[in-house]
Amino acid sequence: MSSSQPIGPAGPRRASVCMASYNGSAYIEEQIASILEQLDASDELVIVDDASSDGTPGMIRSLSDPRIRLIEATANQGYVRSFEQAVLASRGEYILLADQDDVWIPGRLARMLDALKYFQVVASNFDVLGGGPRPSIPRLRSEDSSHRAANLLGIMVGYRAYYGCGMGFRRELLDVFTPVPAYLRESHDLWLAICGNAAGSIAHLDESTLLRRIHGENATPQGWRAPATILRARVVLVRLLFEGFRRATTRRK
Repeated sequence: MSSSQPIGPAGPRRASVCMASYNGSAYIEEQIASILEQLDASDELVIVDDASSDGTPGMIRSLSDPRIRLIEATANQGYVRSFEQAVLASRGEYILLADQDDVWIPGRLARMLDALKYFQVVASNFDVLGGGPRPSIPRLRSEDSSHRAANLLGIMVGYRAYYGCGMGFRRELLDVFTPVPAYLRESHDLWLAICGNAAGSIAHLDESTLLRRIHGENATPQGWRAPATILRARVVLVRLLFEGFRRATTRRK
């Protein structure tokens, strides 16, 4: 269950930025500011707060911006469900995902929307806030956008840098992306990348469109996982692969 604080007029939007927040008071205000600087009056920022205990919802409400819509979960549901809830509550033709602790680079929204005019999914690169080292996974390359089999193989073995904070999609893909499979507890971004590749319509942007904050509380794990954890994750990805193609094929019929 959740309570919603709708702010601003009802009706469709050009772009919806969807964010899941949880105990993000240390960083979220800076991220929201960097997003709102790029939105116009026909856009919205939909935030689902996952039962924070540190005053994050109050901080969001204090911004009093008509483009912000805050939905407060009454119990913690995990970030995958929070992102799904934000996406389903969104009204924009274009849907972009955003983490609570990053900073958008000026021009990000325009570059993402330009790509989404021609592709159903877009995935961009990122730099590290403060100039620190990036994760060892290679950057996305625009020349690989159409290499669907290689992209899907890269997802399976972990060398395609599909991060939700750098991704967006068109509303027409909503019936493929949602409902997010119930067994998926992490990596909603890889699910979106599978959907885009299964639909044969994904664009990689060479440039970085955000600064990612690396810290001890990132949802994306740092370093290597235990072998059993890796194996379970790969089994889930195989299930997602079949489900993504099933949904994309069903939609085309």
